[in-house]
Amino acid sequence: MIRITNVKLPLEHNDAQLTKEILSTLFIKENQLVDFTVFRRGFDARSKHQISLLYTIDVSTDNDDAVIKDNYDNPNVKLAPDMTYKFVAQAPEVLAERPVVIGFGPCGIFVGLVLAEMGYKPIILDRGKEVRERTKDTFGFWRNRTLNTESNVQFGEGGAGTFSDGKLWTQVKDKKHYGRKVLNDFVAAGAPEEILFVSKPHIGTFKLVGMVEKMRAKIVELGGEIRFNSRVDDLHIEEGQVTGVTLADGQQINSKHIALATGHSARDTFEMLYAKGVYMEAKSFSIGFRIEHNQSAIDEVLFGKNAGNPILGAADYKLVHHCKNGRSVYSFCMCPGGTVVAATSEENRVVTNGMSQYSRNERNANSAIVVGIDPSDYPDSSPLAGIELQRQLESAAYLLGGENYDAPAQLVGDYLAGHSSTQVGKVEPSYKPGVKLTDLTDILPAYCLEALREAIPAFNKKIRGFAMKDALLTGVETRTSSPVSIKRGADYQSVNTKGLYPAGEGAGYAGGIMSAAIDGIRVAEAMALSINEAD
Repeated sequence: MIRITNVKLPLEHNDAQLTKEILSTLFIKENQLVDFTVFRRGFDARSKHQISLLYTIDVSTDNDDAVIKDNYDNPNVKLAPDMTYKFVAQAPEVLAERPVVIGFGPCGIFVGLVLAEMGYKPIILDRGKEVRERTKDTFGFWRNRTLNTESNVQFGEGGAGTFSDGKLWTQVKDKKHYGRKVLNDFVAAGAPEEILFVSKPHIGTFKLVGMVEKMRAKIVELGGEIRFNSRVDDLHIEEGQVTGVTLADGQQINSKHIALATGHSARDTFEMLYAKGVYMEAKSFSIGFRIEHNQSAIDEVLFGKNAGNPILGAADYKLVHHCKNGRSVYSFCMCPGGTVVAATSEENRVVTNGMSQYSRNERNANSAIVVGIDPSDYPDSSPLAGIELQRQLESAAYLLGGENYDAPAQLVGDYLAGHSSTQVGKVEPSYKPGVKLTDLTDILPAYCLEALREAIPAFNKKIRGFAMKDALLTGVETRTSSPVSIKRGADYQSVNTKGLYPAGEGAGYAGGIMSAAIDGIRVAEAMALSINEAD
């Protein structure tokens, strides 16, 4: 198989033009071409008046070796790599103990799936409910303001990524092609096949729900066990070796191999681990607001006359600005055609996040606009100080929103001018339960407010209309990543607690669905090799 990169064609090309480009690039005739598939398709929209599609194509010819030899000096023509996933181990016939996985978000799912595929029959514990029941609880909170602290945007089957845009791209190094396994497993569970080739694949919440259920069923079919409503309240450690857990109902499970894939919002779990002596450090994260614009306005600015083209879909953006006060402001978790959602997991606090469906056809675009902070900004030097800061900001948002889970909001024009908002303009808020128009300057630290006031007009120079007066800011965004890092060694085990495998976003080793899933595969492999060595 031959891989051709950097194949560039007009947006409105046809299949014959693509075939012609392949033949021209490889200097072959049509009868030499056996087959081809699109490995990746992206687009170049730097000029909105002349948008091009960029392809990576996998090609079979009647003599691949000869074609490669004829194109030895073309850097865009290479042998396609073998991206088949290969299992590193197989479970022994008799297991002394079954491995345990705490958490069933993207990371926990893939720790459990890969262990199950290798025959280790993992026990997976999740504090929340299965995804259908969790969805009812989450939508119930948005509609009725009734929060279930164990079943919400953050907790339950599928993890926080279930209620998101479902983005499936990452910048982590992936030399072993774990990401390809993740995508293949997602397609097998019902994801659209296009996620295998589009440059910025996404799934959306409703499709993710069905996929998670099918992946759970596969784990169970392979001998794994998933227990919901099973919060871990204690970790058993003997002479530096983890030996098991105690659940909230008092049940104990023994295991010397435990993956910790709790996600970034399991604050009580972090507190328990810290009290047990598991080594962790405070970690940088980011805080800010959600900003909403009309999606049609973003499409027009970025795509021009091509706005609405089904190949391009709803336009997204990625922005960053380095401020005079030394802070960096950037867009995060941009949701084209989506909604701003209530994402708290604790009572009397307000947290925002963004969500899209696969269609991305809601009226607004939204993104977090956040300021980077680090442990020097936290209230004290404790590893848990970032959690305390999050809680302070979320409590302030709850009070400013009216103490009923409405979120405080302000028009961008009013925010930049420094006065309170009293009525919405052209951009209608999408946040549920609702918003209370106010002045957001009482929520964030002064250095953040200063940075945001500088960054928003700077972003307007990159996307015309970004700083439009009717754009809407909603607060507060605090769950951008985990505020702690649970340190692990080269063997993926905690640096001071043998048998404990900190994993995914909550432990500080991922940031999004794909990177969390990839980390889950790596941790599953490490656990399997350790189990076999012990046996």
